[in-house]
Amino acid sequence: MRPVKLFYLERCPFCKRAFAYIEELKKEERYKDIVIETIEESFHPEIAELYNYYYVPTFYIDERKEHEGGIFKEEVKAIFEKALQ
Repeated sequence: MRPVKLFYLERCPFCKRAFAYIEELKKEERYKDIVIETIEESFHPEIAELYNYYYVPTFYIDERKEHEGGIFKEEVKAIFEKALQ
């Protein structure tokens, strides 16, 4: 299992939706142990500057961008599936 890195902004409505999908999916046995490192980009701009993205939420696995911007539950699930590989 590989950890997921998530860049977000506290007031971003798309980020709030992503967190809701994450919370819902992590109730499933298959996804409950996935580790998600969350980075609020305005609190940690020095970390955010090291990554190539423009929109949040942005998900990375193994330093590879998996998704950027508005997101649906199925897309979070696909990211989780990649993390399990």
